[in-house]
Amino acid sequence: MSGGAHQADEARRRRLRWRARRGLLENDLVMARFFDRFGADLGDDDVAGLDQLLDLGDGELLDLILGRCELDDRTASPRAQRVLAMLRSV
Repeated sequence: MSGGAHQADEARRRRLRWRARRGLLENDLVMARFFDRFGADLGDDDVAGLDQLLDLGDGELLDLILGRCELDDRTASPRAQRVLAMLRSV
């Protein structure tokens, strides 16, 4: 289920997982499940989409994950939409 080329750089994946640590416990729990389920199979496109989502504030990210709102024009790339769907599935 990877988007784009497989992200084979283990160091980059570790940095991404570290960056995904959030200030809200709810976000941390979702991110932990996300990486447990998809971490080994993330592609370059998935990493780029996750990077876009991680640029958001904790509250905004949680609202997106819970479906309280949708991506806006600045974050509505297909990559970010794909990763948001993955986050919502965990």
